[in-house]
Amino acid sequence: MKQSVYSARSIRGLLMAGAAVGAVAMTAAPAMAQEIEEIVVTGSRIASPNLVSTSPITVVGQDEIKYQGTTRVEDLINSLPQAFAGQTSQVSNGSTGTATIDLRNLGSTRTLVLVDGKRLPPGSPGSGGSAPDINQIPGALIERVEVATGGASAVYGSDAIAGVVNFIMKSDFEGVAFDYQFSFYQHNNDNGPARDAVNRGKYPLPDDSVTDGFARDATVVMGASTEDGKGNVTLYAGYRKIDAILQSERDYSACTVAAGAGVWNCSGSGTTFPTRVVLTTGAVGGGTAPANGQLNDAGVFVPYYQAYNFGPLNYYQRPDERYTLGAFGKYEINENVTAYTQLMFMDNQTVAQIAPSGIFGQSFAIRCDNAMLSAAQRTQYCGSLAGTSNTVNMTLFRRNTEGGGRQSDLQHTSWRMTGGFKGEVGGWDYDVYGQYARVNFAQTYYNDFSISRIGQSLDAVRDASGNIVCRDTSNGCAPYNIFTPGGVNDAALNFLQTPGFQRGYTEQKMASGSISKDLGDYGLTLPTASTGIAIALGVEYREEYLQRTVDSAFATGDLAGQGGPTLGVAGGFDVTELFGEMRVPLVEDVPFVKQLTLDLGYRYSDYSNFGGTDTYKVAGDWAPIDDFRIRGSYNRAVRAPNVQELFTPQGLGLFNMDEDPCAGTAPTFTAAQCANMGVTAAQYGRILENSAGQYNSLDGGNPNLQPETSDTYSIGFVATPSVVPGLSLTVDYFKIKIKDVISTVPPDLAVNLCGTTGNPAYCSLITRDPTSGSLWIGTVANVLATNVNIASLATSGIDVDLSYRFDLDDVGMAEAGSLAISMVGTWMDTSSSEPLPGEGEYDCVGYHGSTCGVPTPEWRHRLRTTWATPWDANLSVSWRYISSIKAQAASPNPLLSGAVNPLNRKFDAYNYIDLAATYSPIENLSFSAGVNNVFDKDPPLSSVLASVTGNGNTYPGVYDSMGRYVFMGAQVKF
Repeated sequence: MKQSVYSARSIRGLLMAGAAVGAVAMTAAPAMAQEIEEIVVTGSRIASPNLVSTSPITVVGQDEIKYQGTTRVEDLINSLPQAFAGQTSQVSNGSTGTATIDLRNLGSTRTLVLVDGKRLPPGSPGSGGSAPDINQIPGALIERVEVATGGASAVYGSDAIAGVVNFIMKSDFEGVAFDYQFSFYQHNNDNGPARDAVNRGKYPLPDDSVTDGFARDATVVMGASTEDGKGNVTLYAGYRKIDAILQSERDYSACTVAAGAGVWNCSGSGTTFPTRVVLTTGAVGGGTAPANGQLNDAGVFVPYYQAYNFGPLNYYQRPDERYTLGAFGKYEINENVTAYTQLMFMDNQTVAQIAPSGIFGQSFAIRCDNAMLSAAQRTQYCGSLAGTSNTVNMTLFRRNTEGGGRQSDLQHTSWRMTGGFKGEVGGWDYDVYGQYARVNFAQTYYNDFSISRIGQSLDAVRDASGNIVCRDTSNGCAPYNIFTPGGVNDAALNFLQTPGFQRGYTEQKMASGSISKDLGDYGLTLPTASTGIAIALGVEYREEYLQRTVDSAFATGDLAGQGGPTLGVAGGFDVTELFGEMRVPLVEDVPFVKQLTLDLGYRYSDYSNFGGTDTYKVAGDWAPIDDFRIRGSYNRAVRAPNVQELFTPQGLGLFNMDEDPCAGTAPTFTAAQCANMGVTAAQYGRILENSAGQYNSLDGGNPNLQPETSDTYSIGFVATPSVVPGLSLTVDYFKIKIKDVISTVPPDLAVNLCGTTGNPAYCSLITRDPTSGSLWIGTVANVLATNVNIASLATSGIDVDLSYRFDLDDVGMAEAGSLAISMVGTWMDTSSSEPLPGEGEYDCVGYHGSTCGVPTPEWRHRLRTTWATPWDANLSVSWRYISSIKAQAASPNPLLSGAVNPLNRKFDAYNYIDLAATYSPIENLSFSAGVNNVFDKDPPLSSVLASVTGNGNTYPGVYDSMGRYVFMGAQVKF
């Protein structure tokens, strides 16, 4: 019988497929069976008797899951050098509440995620949530993970540009099994430079030693087979709970750092506590108030003296609670028909917390007789007009520290149901199935301020009893007394704090049918080969729909801490596809050609919104001898625009930029350069800087988008020398180039090129506040960043997978067990982007920043050595390496280069050591334990980070940001 899973006895075949068995922590290697069953390898629908793949495939097995103490599946995938941090549990500002996979740093939406060869649905209808959410996948049910490099659209359709990640789940289970994992972080806060900065900023330091971030993950699996052995049902249920970690609990994130003269200093946001007042038109009546003033403890406004430290309240690790439930079933109705089904349910809730909301630079006409102003303040701001109805124009900045951090409560509830029939009729294999998936989304945003109510609460008078009240008492208004230290009360918070609500769902419907056949049964075999030509043909239909509704607070932009409106979206598309594959053995078993095979594939896709696309592949492998194989492939792939990219209405958002080159008293750009983007002579040298580095962008969708197209080339070899039993080496070069990339012109790049070139294509994207000239104050200022097919991306490099296993008996250590050494590494040659055609490109290998995004190390690897002892225990040590990284401003490329402080210039190369052990005292009981980042190495720090993935002065998804990770687990089967 043919099957779609690897057997334990097929390890050598896996090596020949290019599997990174370095990622599979091997224990024992059973002898090869005499009969090799046909297997379907990720990247093809044609079964192969020898597990040969013409594309590189990395495999992560169950042992590696145990050795890493995996509680979150994204942590397992992100440990691979091919993967880059996307949405993780350590993203707070900008979190979608999902966990995503980003292969090759090409973006999570360009990685196709499968479960047992079938699609996962889009992860969330929330903004930025289009990529599949792998929180849906329970780690304890994973049999293995297969990661295929490069385009695979000819086989699987849209999205498989960077590659395919296929989660193979456990099935055919019998009995009852219980799996429990427990983990936490331990860290010693001894970072001298960071502690000095916190002390200079007069902020609190965390305890010297902290233990936090506790996680518990429990899964029950039950399975039974029918008496006749034709059917099996496997059920599972899981519960996971993860505690939050605040940035205040680590000394290197206890304040938001800024690079000073050889030392780190604490910086922060210009939206402060206590209150900050900027006079855009000066005081009135001869008042002497500072143009940029801040309230002191005595209730007097003095020159601005301290930014707000927004870091401590941000989550370093979000709290998370997840329930999973599912069933896998199959039954052989007869020798030609097997029915199967897969049901998966998940309910996941997490909270993303960032710094408090408040008044973010809104301007108000404050009356000189305002009851909340003290006599001294009235004189400061109004002079001789103090106590009159005249007004002074104040731009106010004030954090809602009394109300606490902004919290985004994100809940995703997903269902995925697959059912079908497979079997063999007339010698043809077939697989016909339908799939329905839905993700329900609920976001409730707490502790934000209502912009429309702020002005009402700031206009105060005294009533007949002498109490300070709102001039307009409608809607229960209470005065927001930010002019008096300690003047804010609960009544004001109850009036101003406004929740925001978003609800929505994504829906995916699929129907697919395919047939495959070894045509050698009909005599279709080349005379130079003994194996017949094999084909697979199929048809697939898929519908995608998304809907997100928002309340009036989000839709109108009334929430002060959102940076602008968040609008609802609804839309969908459908696609009908025809596909086929062919494997042609060209030559076999002749001198210097043990095997020479050609693989071909083609898919035609007809989309309801833009028409047809063609994708195809040509691949081959040549084995001159059994021990050595050369393989290569070319793939044309596409990524169709998703619903959010197509239909999201336009609205204000935020982007990160090192500095506004036209801001400050001594701007980086000249007056002429700043005039290119609308800065007047009166504004030049007077535009307020934003110490938080966040500026307004105008984001949104485009219903006229066309698909992205990519070309992937790979060539490499697989060596399994028989003279060195147990050794396998694969080396593969890859090159991926994507054109018509759905993107935006990076806002910081638009600002830079407008100033340096004056090109209207860039300058027309920039709108500055007409009064202040700012790019961040108010709701008019923005840089246009809507979706267009405009950019191109390219990446290339070499993957290296090495595995060597040997019995210690062979080196004279009798009855000492075996040793397995495995390494998976990636050398990045290029990771380039051309934002606009003809305007030049930049390469981000070795760099990070607002344009380059997360660090792209030139070399990254994981090397694991595992000793399988003769005492039912395995001991394993892993060495993780990340090469040095520079800030993008240190690049000589004019599209990236800029001023960079020496402290921000470079991250040193990083080495991490992990230890793990497993022990099985009896057959059905096993224990695991370990420590990742054994030496508690602090992450590198920078004050110039990419948005979203940069958090707590570092990149938590790339570096171990929270200290030692201690884990332990137990598995018992009945």
